[in-house]
Formats: sequence, C-alpha cells, structure tokens
Amino acid sequence: MKVLLIVPGAGDTFYCGNCFRDNLYAQALQNAGHEVSIMPLYLPLAEKSEQSNTPLFFPATTYYVAQKFFKNKPVPRFLRTVLEAPFVLRLASHFSGTTSAKGMENMTLSMIKGDDINFVAQIEKVIEWVENTERPDVIHLSTSMLIGLAKAIKNRLDIPIVCSLQDEEVWLDSLEEEHAREAWKAIGNNVKFVDRFIASSEFYKAVSFARIPEIQTIDVVYPGVNIDKYQSSEPPDNPTIGFFYRANHENGLDILANAFVQLKTENSIPNLKLKIGGGYTRENHKFVSHIQNILKPFMSDVIWSEDYTLKEHPTFYKEISLICAPLRFEEGFGLYLAESFAAGRPAVVPDTGSFREVVGDAGVLYAPNDSENLANALREILLDSAVYQGCSERAELLSRERYNDVVASRKLENIYSNL
Repeated sequence: MKVLLIVPGAGDTFYCGNCFRDNLYAQALQNAGHEVSIMPLYLPLAEKSEQSNTPLFFPATTYYVAQKFFKNKPVPRFLRTVLEAPFVLRLASHFSGTTSAKGMENMTLSMIKGDDINFVAQIEKVIEWVENTERPDVIHLSTSMLIGLAKAIKNRLDIPIVCSLQDEEVWLDSLEEEHAREAWKAIGNNVKFVDRFIASSEFYKAVSFARIPEIQTIDVVYPGVNIDKYQSSEPPDNPTIGFFYRANHENGLDILANAFVQLKTENSIPNLKLKIGGGYTRENHKFVSHIQNILKPFMSDVIWSEDYTLKEHPTFYKEISLICAPLRFEEGFGLYLAESFAAGRPAVVPDTGSFREVVGDAGVLYAPNDSENLANALREILLDSAVYQGCSERAELLSRERYNDVVASRKLENIYSNL
C-alpha cells in the first residue's frame, strides 16, 4: 500500500509529540512493508527525522508573509525567491515551536478553510506533485488544522483521506475568541472531505466529538514505538526521575523542579537524581533560566541534555527510574509514556486528560497537579520497591500489548484497507 503522510514540519529542534507520532506511524507502516512518503509543510525536516522524501510545500516564510501582507493577492516572485532560500528557512527553524497563536491567526484559518488566493497557489503545487508522481492509495493528514488540504484535494483527486486528531485545542483555543470560533466552525464545515478520523486515545475521541460534532465516526489508534530499541535491563542504581518533553510552562517542568528540590532538601530519597531531555526553543529561554535557578542548590544531581535529537530517545529511558510529566493541559496521548513503558519504566503523572486511560496501573497518578502532591507521589513509588516493581511490570505489559509499532501498524492497515 502507498501512503502519503502530510505533516507540519516544526524544525526538529525540540520534542514535538505530534511530529514524533507522525514519524512513528511512518516507521511502523514501513516496517510492515508499506511504501510511505512524508510531505512536510512549513519547515523542512532536518536530517534528525530522516523520513522526508518529498519537496517542501507551504514554506513557512513565504506563507506567513503572504497571509500577513498579501491576503488577497499573490506574493511577488522575487520576494518568494528570497523567502524560500534554504538559509532563510533554516533561520526560521530556529524560531519555530511557538505555543502562542498570536500573529498566526490568518495562517491558521487559511489552512483550515482552504480558499484564499495564496492557499490555492500552494495547494496547486501539492496536487501537481501528487499527480505527476506515483499516486498514493491513501493520504493521511497529521491534524485537522490542515483540513483545508482535504477540501482542495478531494475536489480534484479521487484518493481516500484520513485525518489524525490530537491536541488541536492547545493551539486553536489560544487564538482570540472570535478567531477560535471561526476555526472550529471551519473545521466542522470541511469534515465532509475526510473519509476517516483517527484519535490517539478514547479520551481525545470524546474531546473531538464535543469540539467537532460534525464528525460521525472516529477510530482510536494508540501510537506505538519499536520496543526492541527501548528494552532495558535494571534501572540505574541511583533513583532517577526523567522528564522528556519540551521545557516550557505548559509541560510543567517548574512543578517537577520544585518537587525535586523539596525531596532533596528533606533527603527522603537518598541519592535522588533528575534527568531532563527534550530540548526547548528561543521563546523558552527565560523559563529555562527560571528552572535552573530553582534547581541551583542541587544542580550537581541534575543531568540536563539541552540539545534535542531523535537518537537520544532510547538512551534517555534506559538511564532513568521513571518518567514524570506534570502537564498543565489535558493531553490526548503522551508518546514519552510509550517510550518509557517499552523500557519498563513506570510513570508519575497528574490525574488529568488521557493519563488515567493510558497509564492505568503502570504508574502513580496524583491530584491536584502541584509540587507537593507530586513529591508525595514520587515518594510512594520510589520508596516502596514492591510498588515500583509492580508498576514496572505492568508498564512492560502495556508496551507489549498496546503501545508498540506492530499493533499501531495493524490498526492503520485495517483503516486504510477499509477505504
């Protein structure tokens, strides 16, 4: 089967859950013998991803300028040439990863509605590329925020379209209220151009039905990793808390930092360490400095991998005792959980979003989400070897039965085949 996966390129400078999920889908399908092409939009995928095999479409530099200054007319050719130069796109990658939609309203709505002049100019290039290369059996959109592509493609090409759903509200609800309402309404209007929707969890399936009532059916496909890459022996001798996500306020690294300092100050867990990975972007520098200031008294017990790479993933989980993600938002699925469970490492997470569904009894859930309750949860699992061992065994079981690439590829194959 030939699958074209269309994804928003994020520059590969930090851990992006949806980007990593898309790579996992591609790898799982390729390992199952399917032919997969990944088409990046906005920014090129760096060598770290090693998956892109199409040209870059909707380049972020040109498309942002088009939506900001040329709403109803095409961008001049000379300006497009400058904006799409490789070094300009590389520079844009260093500024990518903002979690605020401020200034991106027009670009966001354009990709969802799929009807303005500059969108049409870009989608024509996509359709021309698809028509002039080997046509895919299925086109899979990474997010409903690209649903304008489905509208344009369906009007020209008789190819089934699948669309993933995960955490769209994190971006869309950060728009001004008027624009957010317009975006959700436009997604609903374009649902008819998608043949099948896929959510990353039962939790997010319910969220999607509530936010986009026009959708009739949603399949759940839990993302999964290649467990052979992550399988590990015993955890490290010194109890080590792992945080592997982008270092920002939304992901709660400050909550973990304060809990860690509390545990170190009272010395209730001897030789406790903290390992941080996942990277960050320029807009996170102030926050990272704040975290470093919190951790300063015990920085000798902190291992911080500031440079994010995909190759870092398997090694990271083998060097921790458990994964911790004190998120301030309700996440559809945390891929770090699939990775951690593959290594037999349990989780300590707040009782919010999909965590109860995804983690189950393979870790400890706590509420409310503050540093004191997190510290209590960490004591519970790290000071009781029976609790830790039980959670670890159940984590490995979930990895084998639910969160691995073989299970994910079979579910995707079934959905694609039925189309």
